[in-house]
Amino acid sequence: MLTSLSIIFLVGLSMAAICEKFCLPRIIGMLFTGIVLGPYVLNLLDPTILNISSELRQIALIIILIKAGLSLDLSDLRKVGKPAVLMSFLPASFEILTYVFFAPILLKVTYIEAAIMGAVLSAVSPAVVIPKMIQLMDQKYGTSKSIPQLIMAAASCDDIFVIVLFSTFLDMTKGGDINIKSFYNIPLSIIIGIIIGAIVGYGLSVFFETAYANKHFIRNSMKTIIVLATAFLLISIESWIRPYLPMSGIIALVSMASMIKIKGNNFVSMRLSEKFGKLWVAAEVILFVLVGASVNINYTLNAGFTSIGIIFIALIFRAFGVMVCLIKTQLTNKERLFCVIAYLPKATVQAAIGSIPLSMGLSCGQIVLSVSVLGIIITAPLGALGIDLTYKKLLSLENQ
Repeated sequence: MLTSLSIIFLVGLSMAAICEKFCLPRIIGMLFTGIVLGPYVLNLLDPTILNISSELRQIALIIILIKAGLSLDLSDLRKVGKPAVLMSFLPASFEILTYVFFAPILLKVTYIEAAIMGAVLSAVSPAVVIPKMIQLMDQKYGTSKSIPQLIMAAASCDDIFVIVLFSTFLDMTKGGDINIKSFYNIPLSIIIGIIIGAIVGYGLSVFFETAYANKHFIRNSMKTIIVLATAFLLISIESWIRPYLPMSGIIALVSMASMIKIKGNNFVSMRLSEKFGKLWVAAEVILFVLVGASVNINYTLNAGFTSIGIIFIALIFRAFGVMVCLIKTQLTNKERLFCVIAYLPKATVQAAIGSIPLSMGLSCGQIVLSVSVLGIIITAPLGALGIDLTYKKLLSLENQ
């Protein structure tokens, strides 16, 4: 495993640096590294690390979500409340309906199989979007109208909505009925996640302040470990209470980090944000190299141009959905176009759930996985590159 980790970091960082030289997003190099090193091409990675790939990717996602929460300014977020709520479900709904309409015609699947495919493909990737939005917030691009905050908040909720729909559609393929409670659970899981995360974040802030008042100095590195361990616990709590109460662990993480920033010392939250930013340097490599390693080239080649075509058709309808969400806002046409571009990338959810239908033995499993992989390869670089190339032209720089 140590050899594999060494190869992942050295080759992944080298390829990322090469891509940067050609003005391409770093994640393209990391994804390509994973594809080449993975079991479907050179097979140079230890099976042990591939067996825990999902857990490692989850840790990387936790790190960037905490970083996002520590960077969020809730006073700015209030300015964009309604568009953020709409963007958390409307673009994904447009995309799912596109697959339901076109996939049975183009890919010869049933309507419910098309719905499963749409649910897998419609989730935006926080792992791609959030680091980019944090970068824009640090550079003060679009922050005067809270555009990065809008996209970050909506992207986090978007995944919850899509995963609930995915689970519901899977139940239908197994002969189950549509459970209306599943749809009610979407807003409920968000609310409960916010409450639990806020309580935990408040508790951590009080703990840090009390320790400081009693002259028990806790180093920022130790605080980072405590916050990270607590985040792992929150994710575990989500699975523990799922049979009894819906809760979004993703939202709880962001809420916890945001409460630490609100309740705690501003200097402390800034230092914690810097620490998690440094952790992300390593976590980013792990995440995207292992996502690339999950790509089965054979499936991808078999998917063909028809699958690529339906992905782009769905992206067009997704873009229309984003535009609908931004009606009657103060955003200019350029800023709305940027929101469309920023809402394109897909990677994390597709890598996590794209293979589930195949593992369940569903007839649509192979084509769902194939289209998922193509979705990652096409949209992750497309969205990341689009953000990098357009944010200075489409967004205004806030006066310092």
